[in-house]
Amino acid sequence: MEDIEGAAPAAPSPSSGSGLDLIGLTKVFPGGTVAVDDVNLHVEHGEYVVLLGPSGCGKTTTLRMIGGHEFPSEGDIVLDGQSLVDLPPHKRPTTTVFQHFALFPHRSVLANVEFGLKMHGVGKEERRQRAFEALDMVGLTPLADRKPRALSGGQQQRVALARVLVTKPKALLLDEPLGDLDRLLQLRMRVELRNLQRQLGLMFIHVTHNQEEALSMADRIVVMNEARIQQVADPLTIATRPATELVARFMGDNNIIRGTVTEREGDRLVVEDEQQVRASVRAPEARQSVGDPAMISVRAAAVIVDPNGATASDLNTAECEIVFVEFLGDLVKLHLLTGGERMLAKVGAEAYPALRGREGERIRISWKEEDVQLLDA
Repeated sequence: MEDIEGAAPAAPSPSSGSGLDLIGLTKVFPGGTVAVDDVNLHVEHGEYVVLLGPSGCGKTTTLRMIGGHEFPSEGDIVLDGQSLVDLPPHKRPTTTVFQHFALFPHRSVLANVEFGLKMHGVGKEERRQRAFEALDMVGLTPLADRKPRALSGGQQQRVALARVLVTKPKALLLDEPLGDLDRLLQLRMRVELRNLQRQLGLMFIHVTHNQEEALSMADRIVVMNEARIQQVADPLTIATRPATELVARFMGDNNIIRGTVTEREGDRLVVEDEQQVRASVRAPEARQSVGDPAMISVRAAAVIVDPNGATASDLNTAECEIVFVEFLGDLVKLHLLTGGERMLAKVGAEAYPALRGREGERIRISWKEEDVQLLDA
């Protein structure tokens, strides 16, 4: 299946040469816990890929296997045609940046950056030159003599980056790299990290459970759950065309309607749920016939709110009770109830005066057919 369609991709062929291939990658811990189950993925050089999913989904274990900190139970990890599975971490052309920066508190910034080169036997003069080059990349040359405790969280993060960049890895592995930073610093570091990746042209593989972080930084997102890949696609596709119920729910603010196919004409289906909400969807690959169960999603941002309750059709529309009007500065999120099912709508902040205080009232919502997505079972 193509990435934009999404479930787990087929096993890549290591003979393709360039880039990273995970082939049937599986990890079973003692006791039988399956942490990663038959993961197949190809990552190009220069690509920023984010492994995204809830805690325990297998994303960190996958990253640790790439870096050599865990060994797979089955499968292969191939980088530029070379299998890495039998190599220890320090002999792999990959480097990991951990969430907790793990800087040496008693060493200067420069000494922290030099450390990896020293362990690889690089001479003092070359070591110092390369360390300063790495510090220059992250804008920290003036702070070379400081100790980590004298730096801000963002500066410590950049030292951690310089320390791994100095070894010139083929792939940089980032394990929740922004998790220890406050909200404003996270936003700034997203920009810095993404710009640095573009500047260097390196392969970055980044693990996070933060949907906004993934959408804002990735070239491609790999959504994982229960040890398996659910969907691989670019951020726009993940946000607007989730392939499965899990992806739709995990990405948030997707209305999910479960029902039965009541009409089918060509690639157009009409799905009706128990509350008599009827939605049409175009799905050329759909296998369902009339009478079959079906599940669809509609993004909250695609929902159109009519405060006056007028509608010209009973298709792609629903009458709802307003449960809560949530003002979020640049938009308003409406928490709605229709026949016992919760729904969401997002509208512009300019609508807030007309919606404020209307909890308990009923309104009509609608959406366009092109904004409806048929989900895989």
